Amino acid sequence: MTGSRVRALGHYQPAKVLTNDDLAAMVDTSDEWIRARVGIRTRHVARPDETVDEMAAAAAAKALAHSGLAPTDIDMVLVATSTAINRSPNMAARVAARLDLASPAAMDINVVCAGFTHALATADHAIRAGSATSVLVIGADKFTEAADWTDRSSCVLLGDGAGAAVVTADGDAGGKPGIGPVVWGSVPELGNAVRIEGTPPRFAQEGQSVYRWATTQLPPIAREVCARAGYEPEDLAGVVLHQANLRIIEPVARKLGAVNAVIARDVVDSGNTSAASIPLALSKLVERGEIPSGSPVLLFGFGGNLSYGGQVISCP
Repeated sequence: MTGSRVRALGHYQPAKVLTNDDLAAMVDTSDEWIRARVGIRTRHVARPDETVDEMAAAAAAKALAHSGLAPTDIDMVLVATSTAINRSPNMAARVAARLDLASPAAMDINVVCAGFTHALATADHAIRAGSATSVLVIGADKFTEAADWTDRSSCVLLGDGAGAAVVTADGDAGGKPGIGPVVWGSVPELGNAVRIEGTPPRFAQEGQSVYRWATTQLPPIAREVCARAGYEPEDLAGVVLHQANLRIIEPVARKLGAVNAVIARDVVDSGNTSAASIPLALSKLVERGEIPSGSPVLLFGFGGNLSYGGQVISCP
């Protein structure tokens, strides 16, 4: 079977930056309080008229330019998002129109903060099945639109942005595949721990439940992801977990044992951007040259539903 690989990456963040001091003028909080609890300093906030598909297309255009492919080469578009207000056309179809793609399959995937890793696995499976050859995989969310700006426990977390990957067929050449086997699942009894509900929709979570699950249950699942891809944790050159909270990222990375890996900490500057967080953080690391091309990187998303999913990829 033909495998797949991430050929190129791109990312986009809105121009407006909201600092902790800015938030302290809006709600009862402080820079010290926010940094101590979640490690966030700043986050980017989209304009009221800046849409999810607009951010998604901006990130995808950069990934496409870096890939060397033409728009007509893309035969599938997958957009992971949980903040699309309009139902149809979906975000993937809107992105395809913005980028003048030819006739791609166009699907949205809503697995909240684990959306990008689910979409990446779906692209890999489609290529392996022979139903696609070049896929745009995008994570994009306008999370601040769902923020309750009176709730200091949740509004300080959220940011907006998009990250994208161009995924293409890869013959594996007898070695490890460019995108390793996915390990994914959910914890139904914790399905309400992260919510975006109501009219207008509002984000809420049971932070302690998510923290306890992530710091205790996630490390062994992440080790299983590595094992299925044929790696030990110490082989990893990079670890990109969902950028939810620095107080989750650091202990999970430590328990995983990825002692030689660069650990993504983009949450400090971007906040929690949901499905955008993993490709956004990875794209920045690659752009800065912090992870060597061809080296193994663990991607692992978790959050709403409570869903999780991860795979080891070869860094583009």
